[in-house]
Amino acid sequence: MDSETFEKSRLYQLDKSTFSFWSGLYSEIEGTLILLFGGIPYLWRLSGRFCGYAGFGPEHEITQSLVFLLLATLFSASTGLPWSLYNTFVIEEKHGFNQQTLGFFMKDAIKKFVVTQCILLPVSSLLLYIIKIGGDYFFIYAWLFTLVVSLVLVTIYADYIAPLFDKFTPLPEGKLKQEIEVMAKSIDFPLTKVYVVEGSKRSSHSNAYFYGFFKNKRIVLFDTLLEEYSVLNKGLQEESGVEPRKDGEGDGEEIKAKVKNKKQGCKNEEVLAVLGHELGHWKLGHTVKNIVISQMNSFLCFFLFAVLIGQKELFAAFGFYNSQPTLIGLLIIFQFIFSPYNEVLSFCLTVLSRRFEFQADAFAKKLGKAKDLYSALIKLNKDNLGFPVSDWLFSMWHYSHPPLLERLQALKNTKQD
Repeated sequence: MDSETFEKSRLYQLDKSTFSFWSGLYSEIEGTLILLFGGIPYLWRLSGRFCGYAGFGPEHEITQSLVFLLLATLFSASTGLPWSLYNTFVIEEKHGFNQQTLGFFMKDAIKKFVVTQCILLPVSSLLLYIIKIGGDYFFIYAWLFTLVVSLVLVTIYADYIAPLFDKFTPLPEGKLKQEIEVMAKSIDFPLTKVYVVEGSKRSSHSNAYFYGFFKNKRIVLFDTLLEEYSVLNKGLQEESGVEPRKDGEGDGEEIKAKVKNKKQGCKNEEVLAVLGHELGHWKLGHTVKNIVISQMNSFLCFFLFAVLIGQKELFAAFGFYNSQPTLIGLLIIFQFIFSPYNEVLSFCLTVLSRRFEFQADAFAKKLGKAKDLYSALIKLNKDNLGFPVSDWLFSMWHYSHPPLLERLQALKNTKQD
């Protein structure tokens, strides 16, 4: 890494760390104030008044719960919007990653909110109904319901939800697609389609992933990952969206910014190496293991919820003296009572994730992709302004992926071979 890129990476990570600190501090202060001034019972009473205006009394607890959820998520989206705007249009823009206009950003935010409500409200109403009628073993039925919902969402997300926000196009016929299909076949990966997602309309960050169950797997590549495909590497006219300029007119600030922030992307061989890493997650069962761990944790949480939900003191501590709404019980127990447990679990999952990443890198080695993965990791780190040096204790707690230097060291011997 040259000195200029090193300094850019340092400044970017410094800005991101500062932003994370202040936004995290704000969230803690906001949550504390909400608890101290009775924000949760106030919002519950407010939702009850709205239900009353519509002719629904206190006996319609599920209806009131849905109104509460709508108001709570609206409040959360409103208070989080300034931070999201600053992150996108100040930090990401400053370092050349943002590709969005303000209008596109707001349209996207509204669309996300609407889609979230269309999923959250029906699922929550059914979950609350199951808890109400489930009897002594409601936690088993509630867990099974959330399991089915999560599997359905994973199944339909890329085909029906993600296209609402991004454009997915089949990877054009050519050498890259053929080599992807050959690599997938060599490890018995049941590949059906390869897509390119237009991630460059939002950001110049790169990514790749696969999805699907059983014999219906798809691979998705971000256009910013592909050196030959990304619009960020095309001519000035294409990437700026403006008419050609006459001689002597000079370049506008927008075009200059595009040239300055032009991204490198990866060559076909490096893209295959990155995919070899991703397919390693599938071949080694990492995806299934994560699902199993998630569902075991979900079952444990519902079981403990069943044990604690009858404790009226919990509700009284949060300002609910005369009623014990099920949704409020879920909120109190899952968000507050389980908070220490969630921190420990998060750390354990981070450690496991880092182990999985090393294993996926090792799998790419076995496919003969060590040299190309080595160069791809360097390019992606450079393109995304990742800082190559990390404090071991901080990275162990916060980074789900191992630091770059550790991954390169693990690949080094094979690369030299």
